[in-house]
Amino acid sequence: MCMCLSWFFVLDKMQLYISPSLRHITVFPAKGFKEFMKVKVGSRRVSYRMLFYSLLFFTFLLRFVFVLTTVDTIDGETKCSTIGCLGKRLGPGILGRRFESNVPEVIYQVLEEPIDKDELKGRSNVPQSLEDFMAEIRKGKTDARTFALKLREMVTLLEQRTRTAKIQEYLYRHVASSSIPKQLHCLALKLANEHSTNAAARLQLPSAELVPALVDNSYFHFVLASDNVLAASVVAKSLVRNSLRPQKVVLHIITDRKTYYPMQAWFSLHPLSPAIIEVKALHHFDWFTKGKVPVLEAMEKDQRVRSQFRGGSSAIVANKTEKPVVIAAKLQALSPKYNSVMNHIRIHLPELFPSLNKVVFLDDDIVIQTDLSPLWDIDMNGKVNGAVETCTGEDKFVMSKRLKSYLNFSHPLISKNFNPNECAWAYGMNIFDLEAWRKTNISLTYHYWVEQNLKSDLSLWQLGTLPPGLIAFHGHVQVIDPFWHMLGLGYQDNTSFSDAESAGVIHFNGRAKPWLEIAFPTLRPLWAKYINFSDKFIKSCHIRAS
Repeated sequence: MCMCLSWFFVLDKMQLYISPSLRHITVFPAKGFKEFMKVKVGSRRVSYRMLFYSLLFFTFLLRFVFVLTTVDTIDGETKCSTIGCLGKRLGPGILGRRFESNVPEVIYQVLEEPIDKDELKGRSNVPQSLEDFMAEIRKGKTDARTFALKLREMVTLLEQRTRTAKIQEYLYRHVASSSIPKQLHCLALKLANEHSTNAAARLQLPSAELVPALVDNSYFHFVLASDNVLAASVVAKSLVRNSLRPQKVVLHIITDRKTYYPMQAWFSLHPLSPAIIEVKALHHFDWFTKGKVPVLEAMEKDQRVRSQFRGGSSAIVANKTEKPVVIAAKLQALSPKYNSVMNHIRIHLPELFPSLNKVVFLDDDIVIQTDLSPLWDIDMNGKVNGAVETCTGEDKFVMSKRLKSYLNFSHPLISKNFNPNECAWAYGMNIFDLEAWRKTNISLTYHYWVEQNLKSDLSLWQLGTLPPGLIAFHGHVQVIDPFWHMLGLGYQDNTSFSDAESAGVIHFNGRAKPWLEIAFPTLRPLWAKYINFSDKFIKSCHIRAS
C-alpha cells in the first residue's frame, strides 16, 4: 500500500505545485491566472529531491534580494533599474562587505573634518546629551551629513567637558596633596608650645647613657627623614611594635629646623622604650654646616628653574592643547616634596653617619608590619642599595616601571648611556651598605646628573629624586624580595586589604597619603591603627580615624 502526498506552496506572488510522484512541478501566479508553466521531469538521472531543494533555495534567495533592494533604496540616493546595477550593489553586501555605501562615506568625511573647539562656544543648538541628540534626529527628516555634523558637535562638546572635569580633578588633588592639613599644622603648633613650656618635652634624645648605641654597629640602625610629626610617629611606632628585638633598634630621625622642636617634644612625651630614638635637625650635623652642601645648591637652582619652566599651576591648567595626563604630571612636578631637602638628604648618608656600616632608610609614608631585623642577613653581593624592583607586575601605576618611565630617552645624554627597558627600583624602604658606598662615586654621580638636568631646563627628567637615584645607583643595586616593600597604596586602591596586610612594609607613595582627606578609606586603617586617637594632642587637633 502506498500513501501519495502532494505539496502546494504559496510563495509571495507565485504558487508552486509539486505532484505526488515528483515528476510534475507547476508554477503559476498566485492570483489565479491560467497561465502556468509545466515542467516534465523525465530523466531518471536527475535527483527529484535535488530539484525540489534547488527551487526552494532560489525562492528564498529572491525574497532575500527583495529585502536588500528595499533597504538599499531607503538608504541610497539613487535606485537601481538594471540587473547589472543591482548585482554591483548587492554582491559585496551578500559576501559581508560593502564597498559602495554612500551613508558611511559621508559620515566618515564629516567626522574627519577638523573642528575649531571655540566654534561651539555660545552655541545653544548643540545636543547636550545622547537623549537630546536622538530627540533632535527624530524630529524631522535628517540626511546623513546633518546626522554626522550633529554627532560631531555633540561628541566634541562632551570631550571638552570631560577634559575640563579631569583637569579640575587633577588640580584639586594637587592642592589637597601639596597643602598642609590644618590638623597637622595644629599638632606642630601645640607641640612647639609644649616644648617651650614643659621641661619634659625637651628631653635629650636619646639619654646620655644610650648615646654610645648611636654608633654601635651591633644594633639595627634605621634612618627616617621627615618634617611631618604625625607620619614619623606612625613609622616609629610600627617599627618598634613589630620588632622581635626592640632593644636592638636604633631609629635616627632627621628633620628640618622648623620641625625640630615639635618632633623632639612628641618623642620626649611618647617614648618607645626599649628602642632608642634619636631626633636631630640638619643643622646639628657637623658635616652639613661645613662649607657648601651640593644638595642644597642643587635644590636652590632647581626651585628657580622649575618655577620659570612651569609657570605655576594656573599656567599649566590653562594649556588648551596638552592631554590631561600630561597636565597631571606637570602639576605633580610642582609638589613641594620634590624640592624638599628631606627627599634629597639620603644621597649623603655616608657623610651623615660616618661610623655606621649599614642602615635601612625609611620614607615617612610607610607602615612596617613585620620584624625588619632579617634585612641585615641579606647578602648584598658587594652592592650598595638593596631595593625592590618595580617592573614585575601589570599595575601601570607602580609595578610596570622601567628606566624609560622616568628618564627622557629622546635626549641624547640619556639614550647613549642607559637602556630604556632596564628595570627600575623603588625608594621608600632601602638597605644601604655604607661601607660599600664609600668606595664608589655614587654621590658625585648624583650631583653631576642633577646639574645636567638643570642645565637642560629639566629635559632629562621632570620630577622627583628617584630619576637621579636610578642613574647614580646604576649597577649598584641588589634586588630584594617584594615582600619587604609593597608600593602604590597612595595611587590607587586596587590592592586588597588582605594583600596589603600580608606585606612586610606597605608604602603609601602617591598623592593619597593616609593623613589626607583624599586617602583611600579601605587602606587607611592599616596606617591609622598606629595612632592613639585619645591622645590629648591628637584629640585637641581633631585628628580622627576616618
